[in-house]
Amino acid sequence: MEERERLERETKKWLERLEKELSQAVPTERLDPEAIRSVMENIRAYISDCKHFMQKRDWVLAFEAITYAWCIFETCQRFGLIKKRS
Repeated sequence: MEERERLERETKKWLERLEKELSQAVPTERLDPEAIRSVMENIRAYISDCKHFMQKRDWVLAFEAITYAWCIFETCQRFGLIKKRS
């Protein structure tokens, strides 16, 4: 498999997974609601950037954007700022 194809496949896979996880995420009470709103907005902005770069077929920048979004999301989970909706 060509490297570009692999990068495209991985970007799409992680984008889909993050959108699913994000749709089930709710904030906890550990952070000011305005602060968590800002963090969630940042995650969504990186998802939007990923989609923008995917449309331009720039798979390196698309993968980079979804990786940043995942990093923020997972950090929020680990610090107990967001959790899965019950």
